[in-house]
Amino acid sequence: MSIANEPPVLWRPSAEKVAGANLTRFIAEVRQRHGIALGGYDALHQWSIESREAFWSLLWDFSGIVGDKGPAPHLVDGDRLPGARFFPNGQLNFAENMLRRRDDSLAITFRAEHGGHRRLTWRELYDQVSRLAQALRAEGVGPGDRVAGFVPNIPDALVAMLAATSLGAIWSSCSPDFGVKGVIDRFGQIEPKVLFAADGYTYAGKRHDSLERARGIAAELPGLKRLVVLPYLAEQPDLAGNDPRAVLLTDYIAPYQAGEIAFTRLEANAPLFIVYSSGTTGLPKCMVHSVLGTLLKLRAEHLMQNDMKPGDRLLYYTTCGWVMWNWTVAALAADVVVLLYDGSPFHPDNNVLFDYAAAEGATHFGVSAKYIDAIAKAGLDPAKTHDLSKVRAVLSTGSPLAPASFDYVREHVKADAQLISFSGGTDLMGAFVGGNPIGPVYRGEIQCKYLGMDVAVFDDDGRPMVGEKGELVCRKAFPSVPIRFWNDPDGQKFHEAYFDQYPNVWRHGDWAELTPRGGMVIYGRSDATLNPGGVRIGTAEIYRQVEQLDQVLESLVIGQQWENDVRVVLFVRLRDGLTLDDGLRDEIRRRIRQNATPRHVPAKIVQVADIPRTISGKIVELAVRNIVHGRPVKNRDALANPEALELFRDLPELGA
Repeated sequence: MSIANEPPVLWRPSAEKVAGANLTRFIAEVRQRHGIALGGYDALHQWSIESREAFWSLLWDFSGIVGDKGPAPHLVDGDRLPGARFFPNGQLNFAENMLRRRDDSLAITFRAEHGGHRRLTWRELYDQVSRLAQALRAEGVGPGDRVAGFVPNIPDALVAMLAATSLGAIWSSCSPDFGVKGVIDRFGQIEPKVLFAADGYTYAGKRHDSLERARGIAAELPGLKRLVVLPYLAEQPDLAGNDPRAVLLTDYIAPYQAGEIAFTRLEANAPLFIVYSSGTTGLPKCMVHSVLGTLLKLRAEHLMQNDMKPGDRLLYYTTCGWVMWNWTVAALAADVVVLLYDGSPFHPDNNVLFDYAAAEGATHFGVSAKYIDAIAKAGLDPAKTHDLSKVRAVLSTGSPLAPASFDYVREHVKADAQLISFSGGTDLMGAFVGGNPIGPVYRGEIQCKYLGMDVAVFDDDGRPMVGEKGELVCRKAFPSVPIRFWNDPDGQKFHEAYFDQYPNVWRHGDWAELTPRGGMVIYGRSDATLNPGGVRIGTAEIYRQVEQLDQVLESLVIGQQWENDVRVVLFVRLRDGLTLDDGLRDEIRRRIRQNATPRHVPAKIVQVADIPRTISGKIVELAVRNIVHGRPVKNRDALANPEALELFRDLPELGA
């Protein structure tokens, strides 16, 4: 899609919103502290790039980070990427920044699909972390040890993370819908000392036992000292089994009374979280994120880009196996009430998340782009059925958000809410581009480059472009560059992942376009781009057209090697009872030709019963491409529905 003509503005902040925004206060702080008058967001972004040390140092103060910056300089080797060090003399603790309060106001709410509800005050949260931290300390857990969670998105998972990180340990988690091998592919690399696992979880009306898999996982972790079982589906889960390391959480913390937490402050760039790549093309990469990088980057995003304020309420639908869980719970540092949900977002009906948002007065409502497309297809109109008067922002990430989804949110969810589509990922514990609460939202565009992120779009020769498609890059170091990959002693995997194409520049792997307005359009992963006739096409350009058709629930597109070239093959999953016929094929091709280009038109369109996706919900174009070409898919355990891959093997439609 060409961005030659300016798209319509779908949202513009009121003068009152601009005046009260955290960004506006920060701009005033820049003027007071540094004597620089900045005219707006673009000027602030430019200053944040040109004066990175001053920007991140001021953000530390502005956001009230608890810790010691240490003496200047606060940026060493700033021209190295990787290799720059922010606040090299700093000391801080992540959990200490999450638990600055210990009063009786609300901190956490929780809803479960099967009807469970919980509410925790700041005092209750602090006290639970205190007791568990003492138990872990007695277990010998300390700085650098790994503590892992095989857990649903429940309050006990959050408590476990905070208890571990209060001691300086490294936290890592997977959601309980992973199979044993998928978990071992992750936790087996990092060798945790303690594993937390719930007794089960509920999804789409079905109860799933987790204990048998948890025991199987523990059996494959020889360095594991303790398996702590979190009662969730049952008050007293049966621990029958021959693993003496297993203990119920209630018994584990029983000897300890709540008291002041002795937070262990670490060197600012010490490891905090280990998160994982999807692992669909091999063993998952274990990305190690630092205390400072995580805290500082997410403070910038929550406060500045999403304008969160004390008392706001954040509901982001996620699992503990997606980086958006880390992103969400870190909002506690902004005195935000975090609304946790566990279960299917479509059970018992499609309104469950809106029911929760309305009941709890959510101010920030976050979901995946696929979720927005799904509820639009289902005909939901929550603007008419729910009281969403408190919602100021609708957040979306996970995949590119189609222009039609922008329209849907405005017309059927909340007309006066800011739609914040953002893009980044697990790799950087945050985003490169996303929301600007003092600027307009244009249809189909991500609003802006994020502060402190020197984002550009490069051609193959490393030249920056505007209004043309190319590789999304970041040209200067930022605090949340991963420390390293675990299990990568010489750093080769880390270098190949981001720095192999452009020296000293982070290549993110997204095919993108920077618009003349300073916004961004993402067209999909650059390693999944299509190359018919040597012309690169982003997969999202096709999805944006196809998935607007009412008959199509979702789609997946690949490039198939054919007659010394590449042809575009589109797979579609249709509504129940529908069959792909020539009429629908013609309609799909006509729509793509009219709204994209003739090169985007698929040579083949094939109906499939299901589309494979990762456990965090992302479709797996590369895995399908491998199946179509008869190549192995190395890690099926990373998929939520690996059986769906077989639907694409040896298709007769692709043999001619």
